[in-house]
Amino acid sequence: MKTIKSMNIEGKRVLVRVDFNVPLDDQQNITDDTRIREVLPTLKYILDHRGKLIVMSHMGRPKGKYDEKLSLKPVAKRLARLLGQDVSLAPDCVGPEVEKMTDAMKTEDVLLLENLRFHEGEENNDEGFAASLAALCDVYVNDAFAVSHRKHASVCAVAEQMDEKCAGFLLIKEIKYFKDAMENPKRPLVAIVGGAKVSSKFSALENMLPRVNKFIIGGAMANTFLKSMNYSIGKSMVEDDLVEAAGRLRQRALEEGIKFYLPVDAVVARELDPKAETKIVPFQEIPEDWMALDIGPATSTLFDEALYNAKTIVWNGPMGVFEVDAFSRGTLSMVYSVADSYALSIVGGGDTDVAVHSSGQKDRISYISTGGGAFLRLLEGKPLPGVEALGGAAAIE
Repeated sequence: MKTIKSMNIEGKRVLVRVDFNVPLDDQQNITDDTRIREVLPTLKYILDHRGKLIVMSHMGRPKGKYDEKLSLKPVAKRLARLLGQDVSLAPDCVGPEVEKMTDAMKTEDVLLLENLRFHEGEENNDEGFAASLAALCDVYVNDAFAVSHRKHASVCAVAEQMDEKCAGFLLIKEIKYFKDAMENPKRPLVAIVGGAKVSSKFSALENMLPRVNKFIIGGAMANTFLKSMNYSIGKSMVEDDLVEAAGRLRQRALEEGIKFYLPVDAVVARELDPKAETKIVPFQEIPEDWMALDIGPATSTLFDEALYNAKTIVWNGPMGVFEVDAFSRGTLSMVYSVADSYALSIVGGGDTDVAVHSSGQKDRISYISTGGGAFLRLLEGKPLPGVEALGGAAAIE
């Protein structure tokens, strides 16, 4: 896989796939421009080396149809401000009018294509749609780690049609941090895994089993493990079809000397409601008609102590329903525990990222991945289609 530094881009039209799927408020104002800022080094490098910069991204889920609310107009304005120069917004991402605009570009011009997902061909990885994108450029750059696990036209099919293709700085950085954490980590390596479902993380847990020194399990997925130990968990969410598998995985970890930490207490309520009555109870004492919705203070202390000697931390998934204030304390406590650690800390996953940013601790985390699904796929030990389309990450030139 080539990097952008190995490419000759002077005077060439350079098409960069980024992830500008940023959150907007009701007035179409961007509320968090982190994803735009993360790719600025790649975009500025192209402009500094006198390339003609063409940027493409998706926004939301318009299902192949034009939707004014999902236009990239707000992104064009913010990108212009961050780059300090004009950014033209194309009326579409393919077609004769767009081709005329790219043909007329001068060095150091910037053109943002309209939302890729206004066309069904994007999510279908359609070769014809990809050919229309490829016709716009001389060099293709993937700097969208967050969508590199998807077989979409702007990620895979277009790369496969291009001779001149490479990875941008963000994609390279994401892969480098992950390799540092999982392939040659400083030990102890601690994996913190949370979220709602064991089923969505089970492959990742199995793949990490021979690599980590400690597992810390939180969120609703911990309930399935606790049920495998015959704990009564009330009305708490549990995946009954995975109880036995969860028990076997935990047993394997213990047999191989891997520490396996589960919650010892919980914040419980009768229903998931911000106004619901809550109380803190040991896991053995959850009432039959109550449910665990966050880890309790004793668990936060336990998990904090488990991180004390960590040298590398990988975290994916919250400890509870953190978007509800009453059930956010466990996740926020974990943010501070990870931030206070001297370890190399890598956080990935949309919900986990939101928790870190809202806590004000993001500058104390070593690296926050821009990708949830892509990060999880790497944890599962699976290749990313977008990276494979560039030649794979085994060797980076």
